[in-house]
Amino acid sequence: MNKLSKILVINGPNLNLLGDREENIYGTYTLKEIEKKLVKIGNDSSYKVDCFQSNIEGEIINCIQKSYKLYLGIIINAGGYSHTSIAIMDALKVFKGPIIEVHMSNIYAREKFRNHSYVSYVVNGSICGLGEMGYEFALNSIIYLITSE
Repeated sequence: MNKLSKILVINGPNLNLLGDREENIYGTYTLKEIEKKLVKIGNDSSYKVDCFQSNIEGEIINCIQKSYKLYLGIIINAGGYSHTSIAIMDALKVFKGPIIEVHMSNIYAREKFRNHSYVSYVVNGSICGLGEMGYEFALNSIIYLITSE
């Protein structure tokens, strides 16, 4: 499959705990359930969706760097690294395709330190506060941006 038909979904720290972690904030869907749904939506739209999750900042950066020539768009939920990682932001700057940031919770309605995202500086758009549906909106947005170019 070529670059023009692939989209990458990157999830950061603690998102592997979805379904068990603070259900009142993040809901009951597991990351695997979300990924499975995204892969199906992608297939239905003639896109291959690859998913990656890591709790390690350097692994996320390596994944972004490897994606430059492989993917047409990126969806990223950098988790807590959104608020701290200039390095992830810098890695995303090099990517030429559309990037959509996702947060399951409304980061602006939570603790003050969560109100800022370095990732937001380099993305085409951000979706927050819509739970697992935010990923679907992000995928549809990426597909729209890709087909509109």
